[in-house]
Amino acid sequence: MSQAQTPQNIPESPDAAEAAQFPADALKIVSMDMDAQGVARRADGKVVFVDGALPTEWVSAKTRRKKNNWEQADLLQIHRESSQRVRPGCPNFGLHAGACGGCKMQHLHVGAQIATKQRVLEDNLWHLGKVVAETVMRPIEGPSWGYRFRSRLSVRYVAKKGKVLVGFHERKSRYIADMETCKILPPHVDALLMPMRALIGSLDARETCPQIEVACGDQVTALVLRHLEPLSEADLQRLRDFAAAHNVQWWLQPKGPDTVHLMDGIGEQLSYALPDFGITMPFKPTDFTQVNPHINQVLVTRSLRLLDAKKTERVIDWFCGLGNFTLPIGTMAGEVLGIEGSETLVQRSHENYAANNATRPEGSALAPTRFVARNLFEMTPEMLIADGQADKWLVDPPREGAFALSKALADIHKARHQVPDTAPLPDSAKGWTPPQRIVYVSCNPATLARDAGLLVHQAGYRCVAAGVVNMFPHTAHVESMAVFEWDGHAPSVKTEADATDVDTGAVDTADAGEPSAAPENAAA
Repeated sequence: MSQAQTPQNIPESPDAAEAAQFPADALKIVSMDMDAQGVARRADGKVVFVDGALPTEWVSAKTRRKKNNWEQADLLQIHRESSQRVRPGCPNFGLHAGACGGCKMQHLHVGAQIATKQRVLEDNLWHLGKVVAETVMRPIEGPSWGYRFRSRLSVRYVAKKGKVLVGFHERKSRYIADMETCKILPPHVDALLMPMRALIGSLDARETCPQIEVACGDQVTALVLRHLEPLSEADLQRLRDFAAAHNVQWWLQPKGPDTVHLMDGIGEQLSYALPDFGITMPFKPTDFTQVNPHINQVLVTRSLRLLDAKKTERVIDWFCGLGNFTLPIGTMAGEVLGIEGSETLVQRSHENYAANNATRPEGSALAPTRFVARNLFEMTPEMLIADGQADKWLVDPPREGAFALSKALADIHKARHQVPDTAPLPDSAKGWTPPQRIVYVSCNPATLARDAGLLVHQAGYRCVAAGVVNMFPHTAHVESMAVFEWDGHAPSVKTEADATDVDTGAVDTADAGEPSAAPENAAA
């Protein structure tokens, strides 16, 4: 249990009169942590994390793990139920043996889920960054079911049972859940689970196909089959027949991610639209795209409204990926620079920019836009200055956050205020000014809080707004965004935000976009 995951503001133990109504060993759940565990405090002050318990509930629990300051426990009985407890919408959810580990919050009303995530964001901002947003933005939310357009399904042929399992891992287990349906998948993908089981069972290579990755575009559904041995011609024909019957396309992955290719080399391009900007984004099934397209559309629109780029302004989009934000920014700004760590994605961004520009109505061309590759985890003040001055920034980093970028900005500000032990600036810094506004989109509240601490306390910014984005309903994953405005105030005292060891959670970079949990849990 990392420090970043442990709630910082757990109330004291309940009073004796309230506790007397329940069994002597009962615990009152006072909050929920970042793993969606109920949090209680024993009479001796020790914190207890209880799987499946909700705030305000009185429960009995059995301890399964003990540490000096905290315990983890399994829920045994609920003595007083929360008004926010609901019946889970998926038969695979629960604490029982074999339960799916993909969702952790289906037993909590979706409105309360969002409130819990908002509390997690605010707690992290304060306790890790010593930052309080001036305004709490209304949460971005959307459909609670059928939203997961990207998923990695594990596959296993169980010879002893003569059956195939296709789905997510069981709760706290490496075994695959025996699931016939999944309500967070789009209905047409949910309907494929049983046919995929039958298909894998019919293959000659049934024992050497460990994974199917699903990627849904607006019109096309792609399935990426990982196979550890060459497929026979009979198996290839079975895949073709399945694709024709279910209106999907197969991509094959014989080895690493770079070997993924469209079967037979023929198929319609995967893409998704950003209709508010007249943008269509082509992508490949293994590219990083947001799991929830409904939320992504709203997220891009709100981010750009907050950025408020003008035709007279230059904007930098850091960690730009395929151009999810960059191309829409090009409809508003005067000049755009997209910076990304991957040379491959930079090339793809160039292609997406050219394709969209070619189809735009006369007089509405995208702003001049460049894409460059840069290691953004090794950013320095010199590199930052070399990328040129920009009026505004959009920052959308992975779970590791944008520490080096934020620190470079802070180091420039500290050098100008002659803070001791700060390296002098190069001559090229003369005339360079920091961006007046930064919109920061985050998939990890701990690293956002760390970077916010640097921006607010050492780089001259105010955190004018922050709010959550419910990209992954029913999971404990917290996405968020924050807005910073520069006012140039002097650097203040050192805070915890200077530390670089904030827990970013376990993440499989080959499965970008998945929430962090046990690395083996592709649905977490």
